[in-house]
Amino acid sequence: MNLETPRTTVRPFVPEDLDGLQEILGDAETMRFSQPPSTRAQTENFMREFCIRRQGGLAVVRRADGKLIGYLLLHETAPAVYEIGWFFNRAVWRQGYALESCRTVIDAAFDRLGARKIFAETADPARSVPLMRRLGMRREGVQRMQVVLPDGRPADLHLYGLLREEWAEQQAGPMLAVQ
Repeated sequence: MNLETPRTTVRPFVPEDLDGLQEILGDAETMRFSQPPSTRAQTENFMREFCIRRQGGLAVVRRADGKLIGYLLLHETAPAVYEIGWFFNRAVWRQGYALESCRTVIDAAFDRLGARKIFAETADPARSVPLMRRLGMRREGVQRMQVVLPDGRPADLHLYGLLREEWAEQQAGPMLAVQ
């Protein structure tokens, strides 16, 4: 799937993306609510096996300079039900790239893939939950102390989802501002 946004290209990964992906997955702050930072060898294996061979991830590339700035997951977990997830380079946080890219991927999932539902989960209530809400997702629940963070602390897992009907209503209404 190749998608264009005003500032990014969302496309399959290629081997040349390794350095950019390592900047993301190797950063402790970026990975704080997910898993320990990846070594270069771990990132290379993940990119080769999951992102490229299994086509399990999408690269987000900034169009202005061709730099890989994000990783997006769009995975069908049941017929017409897709999980979306993301990691973005900390240098581009709070610049709207995640919102812009995720919104475009969600649109494609509903339009092109026939998705009935898109969902996301996170242990990061401060950064990811607000993005999920801005994407039009609704809170579906919290699994209390469901996950263990890389630092060993247990954390709640926040679940959000967006149904095709809700997405269609959003498309008919005013656009959410990109900030």
